[in-house]
Amino acid sequence: MKPPIGSYAVDTSTGQVGMVMGHEGPYVQLRPFGGGREWDCPPDVLREATTTERLSAATAYANRRSRGEVP
Repeated sequence: MKPPIGSYAVDTSTGQVGMVMGHEGPYVQLRPFGGGREWDCPPDVLREATTTERLSAATAYANRRSRGEVP
């Protein structure tokens, strides 16, 4: 699976939701919700993120920001 740039996907090896930033060689580059360091993920462990997963990631980021853990 090579999802389109700008979509959200789940790295099933870690359970982390990320925004698709690009495709580099055999990997898909994902960035955590709210920003941060990108990571490379093999496309065979990706799946499209559900609406619930995207909202959960957004809520977790908002909570971390309100506690001052992220800028």
